[in-house]
Amino acid sequence: MSVNKQTSVSGVDQLCPNCGLCCDSTLFADVELRAGDNAKRLAKLGLTIENKTRTKLAFAQSCACFDGKLCGIYADRPRRCRTFECGLLKRVQAGELDANAALKSIAKARRQAEAVRGLLRQLGQNDERLAMTKRYAAAMSAPIDLSNCETESELRGELMLAVDELMRQLQREFLK
Repeated sequence: MSVNKQTSVSGVDQLCPNCGLCCDSTLFADVELRAGDNAKRLAKLGLTIENKTRTKLAFAQSCACFDGKLCGIYADRPRRCRTFECGLLKRVQAGELDANAALKSIAKARRQAEAVRGLLRQLGQNDERLAMTKRYAAAMSAPIDLSNCETESELRGELMLAVDELMRQLQREFLK
């Protein structure tokens, strides 16, 4: 099915400002720079560029240029950010899914992501600048305080279930 430009813009305009899961570390822990990205210019715009490997540069999520709704460097964003389209957006643009249904899926995923973040905070993982996956790994690998074992182990169990549900949603709706 062909998509006209108006449908494409409408999908982005409707969904992306209500979502942000690709920028807030819910979907990705980092974003690798691609050929043509100017790391020095992106750093001047506010991104902290780091070596991911010996040959790859990346910036960590949550993105420093994301205000919770919009990208502060949208016109100058990195190539990977320009080309990424989540599964929901693709399905709306293809006419396979109604924008209202997509917005409901976004709201559900955001609620689940916030539930995970709340559990992480309860387990002492309060640095919201770190990617959710890194906070989860730290929470699950931390020694258990045996004096408060029952509560902490219950919270870890809740966290595992909440992350499992979130990952299933993300795979089903956003990462296809």
